Amino acid sequence: MPKHMAPPKNRTWVRALFPALLVLVWVAVAGIGGPYFGKISEVSTNSATDFLPQSAESTQVTEQQRDFFGSDSIPAIAVFAADGELTDEHRSYLDGLTQSMRDEGFISGETSPVIYSEDGQAAEIIIPLEGNEDVLEPVEAVRSYIADPPAGLTGYITGPAGFTADLVEAFGGIDGILLAVALIVVFIILLIVYRSPVLPILVLITSIVALSGAIFVIWHMANMGWVKINGQVQGILLILVVGAATDYSLLYVARYREALTQYASRFDATKAALKGSFEPILASGGTVIAGLLCLLLSELSSNKALGPVAGTGIVLSMLAALTFLPATLALAGRAAFWPARPKLREGTQDASAGLWVKIADFVSAKPRKVWLATAFVLAIFAAFATTFQANGVRQSDLVLGESQARDGQAVLAQHFPAGSGSPASIILPENSMDTAVSALEATEGVDSLAVLSEESPSGTIPLGAEAANLPPMFANAAPTVVDGKVLIQATLSDPADSREAEETIKTIRTELNDTGAIVGGESATNLDTNTSAVRDLTVIIPSVLIVITLILMLLLRSIAAPLLLVAATVLSYLTAIGVSALVFNHILGFPGADPTVPLYGFVFLVALGIDYTIFLMTRVREEALQVGTTQGMRKGLVVTGGVITSAGIVLAATFAALAVIPLMFLVQLAFIVAFGVLLDATVVRALLIPALVEDIGAKVWWPSKLTKKP
Repeated sequence: MPKHMAPPKNRTWVRALFPALLVLVWVAVAGIGGPYFGKISEVSTNSATDFLPQSAESTQVTEQQRDFFGSDSIPAIAVFAADGELTDEHRSYLDGLTQSMRDEGFISGETSPVIYSEDGQAAEIIIPLEGNEDVLEPVEAVRSYIADPPAGLTGYITGPAGFTADLVEAFGGIDGILLAVALIVVFIILLIVYRSPVLPILVLITSIVALSGAIFVIWHMANMGWVKINGQVQGILLILVVGAATDYSLLYVARYREALTQYASRFDATKAALKGSFEPILASGGTVIAGLLCLLLSELSSNKALGPVAGTGIVLSMLAALTFLPATLALAGRAAFWPARPKLREGTQDASAGLWVKIADFVSAKPRKVWLATAFVLAIFAAFATTFQANGVRQSDLVLGESQARDGQAVLAQHFPAGSGSPASIILPENSMDTAVSALEATEGVDSLAVLSEESPSGTIPLGAEAANLPPMFANAAPTVVDGKVLIQATLSDPADSREAEETIKTIRTELNDTGAIVGGESATNLDTNTSAVRDLTVIIPSVLIVITLILMLLLRSIAAPLLLVAATVLSYLTAIGVSALVFNHILGFPGADPTVPLYGFVFLVALGIDYTIFLMTRVREEALQVGTTQGMRKGLVVTGGVITSAGIVLAATFAALAVIPLMFLVQLAFIVAFGVLLDATVVRALLIPALVEDIGAKVWWPSKLTKKP
């Protein structure tokens, strides 16, 4: 049967049966996986120590101090500041506060006594709260209870519990707000691209069913303990699946629309479209998955989890784009493109082909000048990558906008030792305690020392200089000893989340190296996290480059071309980091960035950017076999330019949606990836790579036989 002839009508319902069954299967997947959107938080954690390796000292301290405290409590610091001196009314209120909160059921367990500042203007109470994951509710309850103190007194809840609660609250918008923003932005872009109200809806439904399936699988992976996920991994998953599924859908829709101009039967057009899009989508998705799985080399469980989690999302995105979308379009036929329905023999030229013909002519006229000028401009901005500050940021800077924990920390630092309430925890043999105390007292940055004691009314016994004149209440108290070890708490002079505190932890570890001590606490956790993150940069980035290069060599059957393409991708990444450094340092005024920001940026820009390389270069190689490299590049650029640009805009827009979550990490990642993807899909793929390939000619395919083709 000629391809332009439609099949007999009595065969149409038979050919529609399989697509209809596929749609029903995916509807069932969405129905089962959809409810897990609201349950994903049940298997996520935002505790930093949960993501550190077991070898980290802070992890060991967290595990061992459970034997001292008997629970996994997290301290909340209630700090109060008066307009001037604390009045008798203020002190009476504060002295009875813990008992009144206990009577009301807001807190349980023992709190510290009220600690008044030396200037008489502030007071603090340390309140241990049970559980790291459900801390938001008790913190909000305590905050509400102290929200109406006597006139002239203001209360805050800060400390580890306060910051964790603020972080959990910031992540609270991930399930709903982030997904809604991403889908709305993508819908508007697709509406402009397709000029059809139906097709964008079908593409978005493809993304939703893929996300439903991914969430279902990942929830069970996390529930069984295979991976540890947190809010940032959850948010990245949502964006990645929506963006990737939409990108793969764009490629298929382009092939399907082209096939509808050649086939009268929508089912024949579906078969042709699948044949043309299956290999590039599979190759692109497989490359992204391979790059993401390099994150398994990370020491941090959050980074390690992102590999299989994001890889699962990509697998479901490919499956949905190659099964659900073709099935729905096969059933809808040309009606999906209404009102601009494709007609037979309409031609294969894209609506934007005119623009891309001009770009191809511009590149072909003087390819060497084009790639030299483009590379020079990119290199100028890439030079600013050295100014990107990725040494970690204070916990108080993580949440953008309002943060009671941050405000309370500032008040605490103004009236008390800045590390008050979040001491360094030092576990060491009992017979080394005197040596350790002497070393700690001589360490700059340590304000005071105390040893844990169950027999003490306050729960601790002062050490060092403060132990010289102990009041009678400590007369018969002895340190708590567990397995021959004691727990010393060292209050630092600097805020627990500051770089100065981290430097003090380094000094303490050096000074106590011979005593058998291990040092943990908030400052130590931050230090160990940053150390592991920096190590991950040096291990994962080269691994991703090697894996991507090898895959490109196999795909393009060349050595020279992949090396050239990877070099261009790295230059594009450095340019994105350089521009981001200028924006973060001089426009947005960010104090720095977490070391995982450039790592995530690299993995996503290189792994996802390779998608566009594969879309372009597989088509160029296909054409080069027929008409030679120069003309093959020109034709490949014209044919794929519109699809790649549209895909880049969609992916950039979806990652930009991360900025709606008020967390510095996600806002920075959103800008880096969005800008980098746009740069890669337009300037690099439209100018730099085409000009380089045309200038080098057939030698770019070395050592394949294609190098000898005129």
